[in-house]
Amino acid sequence: MSRNNRILFAGDPHGDFQSLIDAAIENRPDAVVLLGDCDLERPLEQYLQKIIGLTRIWWIPGNHDFDFPRRYHYLFNSELAEYGLHLKVREIAGLRIAGLGGIFLGRIWYPPQKPRWKNKAHYLASQPGHIKKNGLSLKLKSAIWHDEVESLKRLKADILVTHEAPGCHEYGFSAIDDIAKAMGVKKIFHGHQHDSYYAKLPYDIEVFGVADRSVVDLSGKFYPVKTD
Repeated sequence: MSRNNRILFAGDPHGDFQSLIDAAIENRPDAVVLLGDCDLERPLEQYLQKIIGLTRIWWIPGNHDFDFPRRYHYLFNSELAEYGLHLKVREIAGLRIAGLGGIFLGRIWYPPQKPRWKNKAHYLASQPGHIKKNGLSLKLKSAIWHDEVESLKRLKADILVTHEAPGCHEYGFSAIDDIAKAMGVKKIFHGHQHDSYYAKLPYDIEVFGVADRSVVDLSGKFYPVKTD
């Protein structure tokens, strides 16, 4: 299982999946992983019809996937909904891949500050009745919650895919580093910041930032960016 292009990681598509489609058709990977911000105006499977059946499609949500109800619906209720990786570890092409979608929000938890709420139930219990009844807003559904991260950290993985950047990025968070360390991760792939770069964290954890509409393989090789 040494073939580096057996898994491809796609930076924020923002509605443009052409680079991923071309790379998948050319390389025939076992799986592709979307790193958030799909920005869908129709169901996800309709954008990726050309590679469905050719490869397995996994994803984590980004902050913009919660901007509007339709974007949320077209991702979380798509035919590919079961392949969401947020807060999960799945064996993919012989590797354990963990996913953490969403972003840190100041009203919930913004490291290095302490979390403002123990969990979602704690937050809702403090809110007016109409909010308790209706549940979390889409904005708060995009938040990274401390208790969920702590549960994720108890699992083990080879690779961590995130929307937020780890601490090596100017706008990243060392909390991501802590998750990777606790899980025994050796590689992090992230989107969100629209930067393509390589860095190394302590404990020999490699970081690959994947720019919007870019595609990278397990070795860090980038594939040409194409637009539809």
